[in-house]
Amino acid sequence: MRVSLKKSPESAGPSPETPCRPWARRTVDVHEWNDVVRRIASGGADLVSLWSDGDAVFLACAEPSEKALRLLSLPCPEGRFPSVARLHPPALRLERTICDLHGLESDGLPDRRRWLDHGRWGVRHPLGDAAPLDTPRDDYKFLPAEGAPLHQIPVGPVHAGIIEPGHFRFSANGEIVVRLEERFGYVHKGIDALMRGAAIDAAAKIAARVSGDSTATYSLAFAQAVEAALGVEPPPRAIWLRALIAELERLANHFGDIGAICNDAAFSLMLAQCGVIRERLLRASAICFGHRLMMDRIVPGGVTHDLSDENAASLRALLEWIRLMTPRLIRLFGDTTSLQDRTVGTGYLNPELARQYACGGFVGRASGRAFDARRAIGYAPYDALSFELGASTDGDVDARVWVRFDEVRASMTIIEQILDRLPHGAIRVDAAAAGAPREGVALVEGFRGDIFVWLRIGADGAILRAHLRDPSWFQWPLLEAAIKGNIVADFPLCNKSFNCSYSGHDL
Repeated sequence: MRVSLKKSPESAGPSPETPCRPWARRTVDVHEWNDVVRRIASGGADLVSLWSDGDAVFLACAEPSEKALRLLSLPCPEGRFPSVARLHPPALRLERTICDLHGLESDGLPDRRRWLDHGRWGVRHPLGDAAPLDTPRDDYKFLPAEGAPLHQIPVGPVHAGIIEPGHFRFSANGEIVVRLEERFGYVHKGIDALMRGAAIDAAAKIAARVSGDSTATYSLAFAQAVEAALGVEPPPRAIWLRALIAELERLANHFGDIGAICNDAAFSLMLAQCGVIRERLLRASAICFGHRLMMDRIVPGGVTHDLSDENAASLRALLEWIRLMTPRLIRLFGDTTSLQDRTVGTGYLNPELARQYACGGFVGRASGRAFDARRAIGYAPYDALSFELGASTDGDVDARVWVRFDEVRASMTIIEQILDRLPHGAIRVDAAAAGAPREGVALVEGFRGDIFVWLRIGADGAILRAHLRDPSWFQWPLLEAAIKGNIVADFPLCNKSFNCSYSGHDL
C-alpha cells in the first residue's frame, strides 16, 4: 500500500496524475491527538507506528473498516507531547525510543527508563541525566517480581550461538518463569541518521540492511514509499517480479524457522530436511536474481534484474519438488509425539493481547488476528492474486508452526500465479525527485508481518527524514507474556517460534 504526502499537512493529497490513492498526513492539536489515542486504546483502531522527526511526533493507525492508513502529526514546539503509552501499552517502547533519539519529553509516560540509549550516548535526555561518554556505567533497573521463593536468571546480551545480542532477565520459581523482561538496543545502527542527507539510491541500500533476513521486503517498502512521494509508477513486470522476490524470501525464511523450532525441541531431522529446502531456495534466488538474499534487487522505480524464461522454468521445477516435500514434513511434524509434547500448549499467546498489540505475521495469525498487509491494506499485484491466509486461535508454539505451513502453501500458489501471468516489458523507470519536498508512506507484508516505512524527500532528491518500523516492535513484548508460566527450558522454543528481529527492532 502506497500513499503520497506533500509537505503541506493540510493539502497533502497527491496530484491527479499520481497513481496511488488520495490520502494525507494531517496536523492535529493536543485534543484531537488524545481523541485518536483513546480510540486506539479502546480497540477502535490499530496502532501502526509512532515516531518523531525532532520537531513533531507522528502517529500512524489503521481503521479496521478501511483499506487505508491514517497519519497524524503533533507539533512539539516546547519539546513535549502527551504520552500514547499511558493509555495504550503497545506504544511504550516506541515512545521511549522517541525520548532517546530526539530528547522530547513524554507527559505521562508510565516507564521512564531509557530504551535504545544505554546511558553511553552522552546526550541530554528527558528521562534522566546522561553519563559522560568516557564513563562506563549502566544503571538500568529491571522491574521487580514479588513472591517467594524467586530467583533471577540473566541471559545475554552475548549468546552462545550466532544470534544477535539481546538481554533476557528471567524471574523464576524453580523452573517456572514468573516474569521475563527484555532489554535491547545493542545493535542500534542509527538508521534515521544514516539516511538523513543520503541520495535515494544510497538510502535504498541502507533500508535493505535494516534486517538481513527481510532485505527484499524492506527494499519493497522503501521503494513503495519513495514512489508514493514522487508519484512514480513502476512498470507492471517490475511489480510482479517484486512479488516473486518477496515470496521467495518468505518461503526460505519459513522453512528455516520450521526446522529451527523443531531443532530447539531436539528434533534435528526436521532441521536437516528444512535446511535442504531453504538452501535450494537461496541458490535459486542467486541464479535468478544474482544474490542469495536478493539484496538491492528491489529499488525505487522497479527491479534491477529480470527473470529469464530458462530461470522461470527452473523455479517451476523447484516448486514442484517443494510441493512433494512439504506434505512429508507436515506428517513428520504432526505425527512425532515427542515433538508435539514440546510444542502443543507451550508459549500460549492470548488472542486479546495479539489484537491489542496489532500483532502481525504468523504470531498474530496463530492467535486469531488475521491481518496481512497484502490483503487487508492491499497493493499490486496481490490484489489480482488468489491465496489463502493461515489462521488459528490456539496461540501456542504448535499453532505458529502450522500457520507457517499454511503460508508456505500460500506462497507456492502465489509464485505459480506470478510465473503464469508475468507480463512482458520494462523492469525499471527513473525515480528522480523534483519540485517541493514530498512525503511517502508504505506498508508491506514481510515474512514476520507488516513493515512500515515513512520518509520525507527534499527537492534535491536527498532523504530529509525516515522512519522504518519492523513487525518485531509489537511482537517482542508479547514474547514476555507468552513465556510466563512455562519452564525456563522452553524459552528457546518459544523464542524461535516468534523469531523476532533484533536488528530490525534496534534501528
